[in-house]
Amino acid sequence: MNKLKLSINGMHCSSCSLNIDLDLEEAPGIISAKTNYAKSISEVEYDSAKTSPAKIIEVISSTGYTAKLI
Repeated sequence: MNKLKLSINGMHCSSCSLNIDLDLEEAPGIISAKTNYAKSISEVEYDSAKTSPAKIIEVISSTGYTAKLI
């Protein structure tokens, strides 16, 4: 299990952070996702055998937000 911290741009409310978490948790290899709207940060636990940081960023991008590693 690996952990990843991302800076998220484009969120407008706490529902945005919930949408990101739900989409991430449905993606293969994601163990947990906690996105904080107020801090614009997402912390993700994932299985590196099933996904990668690049794929995690792609999932977030597909929901309409931008993400980068911190």
